[in-house]
Amino acid sequence: MKQVYFLIVVLAGSVLSGCGRGGGDRGEVVGVPARSFRAEVPYGMVYIPGGSFLMGQTDQDVTFAQIAQTKQVTVSPFFMDQTETSNSQYKMFVNWVRDSIAITSYINDNKYYIQPKAGTGNNNGGKKFINWDYVKKNPIWSSKGGQASNAQKLQGMYYQGDDRVFDRNEVDVRLLKYNYALFTLREAADHHNDKTKHRSDFILRDTVPVYPDTLVWLSDFSYAANEPMVESYFSHPAFRNYPVVGVTWRQARAYATWRSRYNDAYKDKRHLAHRAPYSLPTEAEFEYAARGGRIGTDYPWGGPYIKNAKGCLLANFKPGRGNYTDDGGAYTVPVRSYFPNDYGLYNMAGNVAEWTLSAFDESASTFVHDLAPTFNYEAKSTDPEVLKRKVVRGGSWKDIGYFLQNSTRSYEYQDTAKSYIGFRCVTHYLGRDITDKR
Repeated sequence: MKQVYFLIVVLAGSVLSGCGRGGGDRGEVVGVPARSFRAEVPYGMVYIPGGSFLMGQTDQDVTFAQIAQTKQVTVSPFFMDQTETSNSQYKMFVNWVRDSIAITSYINDNKYYIQPKAGTGNNNGGKKFINWDYVKKNPIWSSKGGQASNAQKLQGMYYQGDDRVFDRNEVDVRLLKYNYALFTLREAADHHNDKTKHRSDFILRDTVPVYPDTLVWLSDFSYAANEPMVESYFSHPAFRNYPVVGVTWRQARAYATWRSRYNDAYKDKRHLAHRAPYSLPTEAEFEYAARGGRIGTDYPWGGPYIKNAKGCLLANFKPGRGNYTDDGGAYTVPVRSYFPNDYGLYNMAGNVAEWTLSAFDESASTFVHDLAPTFNYEAKSTDPEVLKRKVVRGGSWKDIGYFLQNSTRSYEYQDTAKSYIGFRCVTHYLGRDITDKR
């Protein structure tokens, strides 16, 4: 009798399931139709599982600043770039902006735009969208074949008159500006009961020059012969896999915004591969990732020392009294140098310090939440300089060992570019932590 009853339950379940797979819902709440979603690790990133950790000082506070007090916090899972953003990666952004401006403002040729299909009547409301597949196959700066006709049209993008050197055609980088818009969700949340506010009040629109400031190699150092770095670091292929520097916090955020847009444009058409937007990491995410799952350690590789058992330095920084080359590089080194930490992340300490999303406040640890903590402030151009400080983490090639510690906090102003500050991106994992087996 028990066997018959069990068989009935199974058959009933099959019938109900069959109804769900049929053409109609028969009045049952079965959820809205949705395209499939498959979680995947974005290219060049690693998965950082969510967890709880003790954020803050693990060694003595040698500066007596008391700005990194310990606090137990929890961070949700996310993906993080395995390396610092390289010159080659950032140059994709610069070239995309350059080509966009060239096509829309100088060439004005319809073959570079997506053409509406005949008979559909869909002209995109009169808007034009660049056909990047066509641009890839037919580079607009090439002098071969049909692209030779672009040469004359593009003359306006080069330096003119006395700005030219030896009459060379060099793109005027001052023209390369990226326009974008973002929702300021925190501000929207703070004013969601204010009936006088409109959706447009919470949309941030910014125009950012995208070309790195190469002159930082001279302006950061008094009486230093760094002209070769100015002339070659971003442009020469020898440095393609070195970390990009000379970018402001606003430029780094613009890159993350563009990267989200670029990813959406080229997502896999077979399934919904769209992921959360790219952004800079919060300082809690950066410290959590830098620790690599280790508890109470001073550095990303664990342990209290910057040398291994063989006496080899484990990061690119300023050893001793200025023996810059002792660690393998007088300036920066390629982004995949040294050993990664236990999460597979390279150079979470040293090489270049890195921008985070978080605004800097000396007492932030006392008032931020213990779940996904961060202190954000959208500084306006009219704000005092103290409100334009952004947290910088990780230490750099020109810093002493103290700044390489996981808990060391520093800051720089959001419109300032330095030869020792770069960045990397994160994107948040959508759904359940993939390491959770329950």
